[in-house]
Amino acid sequence: RRTPPNQGASAEAAGFGDPALPRNRRPGWIWPVAAAVAVAIVAGAFFALHKPAITDKSIAVLPFANLGADKNDEYLGDGMTEELLNVFTKVPKLKVAARTSSFFFKGKNLPIADVGKQLGVAFVLEGSVRKTGNKLRITTQLIAIADGYHLWSETYDRDMTDLLAIQTEVSQQVAKALLGTLGVEETRVLAKRATENPEAHRLYLMGRYHFAVFTEAELVRAEEYFKQALQLDPAFALAYCGLADTYGFMGVLGAPLPFKEAWRRGKNAAQKALALDANLAEAHLALSSALVGTFELKASEASIKRALEINPNLAAARDQQGWLLMMEKRFDESLAAMKKSAELEPLSAWMCNDVGWLFYSSRHFDEAITQARKALDLDASYANAHFLWGCALWQRGDAAASLAEFQKGKTLDPQPLWEGGIGSAYARMGDRAKAEQTLRDLEELAKRRYVAPSIRVATYIALGEKEKALDWLERSYAEQDFACMFFQSEPTYDSLRNEPRFQAIVKKIGLDQ
Repeated sequence: RRTPPNQGASAEAAGFGDPALPRNRRPGWIWPVAAAVAVAIVAGAFFALHKPAITDKSIAVLPFANLGADKNDEYLGDGMTEELLNVFTKVPKLKVAARTSSFFFKGKNLPIADVGKQLGVAFVLEGSVRKTGNKLRITTQLIAIADGYHLWSETYDRDMTDLLAIQTEVSQQVAKALLGTLGVEETRVLAKRATENPEAHRLYLMGRYHFAVFTEAELVRAEEYFKQALQLDPAFALAYCGLADTYGFMGVLGAPLPFKEAWRRGKNAAQKALALDANLAEAHLALSSALVGTFELKASEASIKRALEINPNLAAARDQQGWLLMMEKRFDESLAAMKKSAELEPLSAWMCNDVGWLFYSSRHFDEAITQARKALDLDASYANAHFLWGCALWQRGDAAASLAEFQKGKTLDPQPLWEGGIGSAYARMGDRAKAEQTLRDLEELAKRRYVAPSIRVATYIALGEKEKALDWLERSYAEQDFACMFFQSEPTYDSLRNEPRFQAIVKKIGLDQ
C-alpha cells in the first residue's frame, strides 16, 4: 500500500524525490548489512531469485477477460479477479499467488502449465466477463496444472445487480473443489460480503481499477470513486481501506497532496475502516502505512503484525513488515518477511526492483543494475526501475549514463522526482549551469504544485553545497517527507552522516534507536 504499499528503498531518499511505485511495494533497506549476508546476496542466493515451490492447495486467479464491446468495462474483469484473490487469501489452507504476479499474465495467451509453473501453483482459475446493457455473462473454469483437467466450470447469465452473489458462489465452489469440505471458518469467510449495495460495490471496483495504475492522475480518480461508494454505503469498510491506500500513495508521491495532509487523511480513513471492522487485515495494513508517514514506527509495526495475524497470506503486508524491520536494523527478521512476500509475488517487477534497492543500499551497485534490468524485462513501463538504474550508475560515478536513465524514466511517468536525478547528474558531470537551472526549474514548478523538499538534496550534495543540502533535509523532516524514512540507508547521504544537523534529524525521526 503498497505498499504501499505500498512502498523499494525509497528513490526519494536519494534526495531525488519519490518513486512512482505501489506503496506497499518499496521497502527501505538498512546499511550496514552484515558481510556474510551481503556476500550471499551478491552470489545470487537471495530468496527472490528462486522459483516458488508448488503445493497441492495452491491457486492463481488469472485476470478475467473483458469480452464486451465497451473497453470502459475493463474494470469488471479486473475487479472480479481482485475480489476473488482477496477472498482466497483469507482461507488459511490455501496458498494464493498475489495480484501483481497474477496480473502479469493479463493479455498473454500462455499454456496453463507454463503459468502454473511460473507462479508455483497447482490450480488456475480463469474466466471472462461480457456486459451488455445491464446484463452480465460470466464464465469461469478451474483447471488443474498437472493434467489440464477442468475440476469445475460454470456460466452465469445475470443482471449487474447480481455481481456480488456471483462472486460469492464462485469463491465457494472453487474452495470446495480444492479443499473437499469447508469448515465453519472457511464458510464464514467465503460468505462474508463487504457491502450489500451493488452500486457501491461497482464504484469500489472502479476505484481499485484506477488505483492500480499508480499514477497521480489515476489516484485522484480512484479517490473520487471510493468517496462515491462511501456516500452510498457509509459502513463499507473496504472502501475506507481503498481511500486510505490512495492517500498512502499520495503520501509516498508527495502529490497531489502535501505529505502531511496525505498522511492525515490516510490515517483517518484507516481508523474509520477499523471502527467498522476491527478484524479487517487491509485496514491494519493501511493504518501501518499512514503511521510510517507520521514517524510512529513502533505503532506502525504493531499494526502490520496485527494485519498478518488476521491474514498471513497478505503479500503487501509481508512486504511492508520487511522494510519496517529493515528500518530498525532487524535484518534477519526482515529477510524472512520479504521471502514470504516473494513466494506470493514471483513475477512482480516491483519485487524484483526491491531486491535491486537492497543491493543499492548495501553498496553493490552492479547487482542493483542487474535487478533493474530484470524488473524491466517483466514490465518495460516500470519507471522506477530506470530510477534505480540511474541511482546505481550515479553512485558508480557514471553520471552521463545515469542522466540517460533518469530521462528515460521521465518519459514514462513525468514527475518532479526526475528533475532531482537529472540535476544531480549534471552536477556530477561538472555542468554547474545546467544543474543550477534544474534547481530553479523546481522552484518554478513548486509555485504551481507541491514538490517534495528531498528532491533537491542530491543536486546540492553533488554541487558541494552541504549546508543547503542539510537545509532541505531539515525541511523534509518538518513536512513529513517520506524520504525521511530512508535517511539511514541511502548512500548519497554518506557525506553528511557525521554532521550534527543530520544526526539530529535521524534522532528526531527515531531511526537511531
